[in-house]
Amino acid sequence: MIDKQLTPPGYIVIEGPIGVGKTSLVNRLAESFGCGTLLEGAEENPFLERFYTDGRAAAFPTQLFFLFQRSQQLQDLRQADMFRSTLVADFMLEKDRLFAQANLDDAEMDLYEKVYGHLTMEAPIPDLVVYLQAPVETLMQRIQKRARLQEKQLDAGYLQKLSDAYTEFFYRYDQSPLLIVNATEINPVDRDEDYQLLLERICTVHSGKHYFNPAPVLV
Repeated sequence: MIDKQLTPPGYIVIEGPIGVGKTSLVNRLAESFGCGTLLEGAEENPFLERFYTDGRAAAFPTQLFFLFQRSQQLQDLRQADMFRSTLVADFMLEKDRLFAQANLDDAEMDLYEKVYGHLTMEAPIPDLVVYLQAPVETLMQRIQKRARLQEKQLDAGYLQKLSDAYTEFFYRYDQSPLLIVNATEINPVDRDEDYQLLLERICTVHSGKHYFNPAPVLV
């Protein structure tokens, strides 16, 4: 339950590598704030399963589908003027480029950059970005636990590459307030005490870069 004295940011983005718990946290925050969500919709990508089994062959159509999908979602929101109230998303458009750099060859990346440059100009700037971090071992455990069929081919090397890309990106990120959360030990989705700690911090960050490294609440 949210304290009535706490005011959430208007547009919150939860980011981080595969398996860190973005979407689950988004859904819980939306319930607390009584607001809408903006979700990736990875299950709608017809190339994704093929990518996880034959990444080199399916990388380019997979990335282009995600890029067009995310760009359209954000454009629809702008046209509907839904940013007047709180909204929580599990992706930011800029992260699409991180995946492209990890998966595309030079020629594909050159074409991708040209498309990306035309689609990202109208991307809204978040009022707060929450970056969830966790080591690859933890990510692999969480991915295995949720047992999504399309993710069963994911390996630790690929996750490490993505995690490194996220770390580099957010080291330089300064477009909006940023809260970097060590999500290794805490479980804000299933443990109310952990969630309340994170919820309070989300509602009190208004500028700059902040680090949140809480010890798990023992019950």
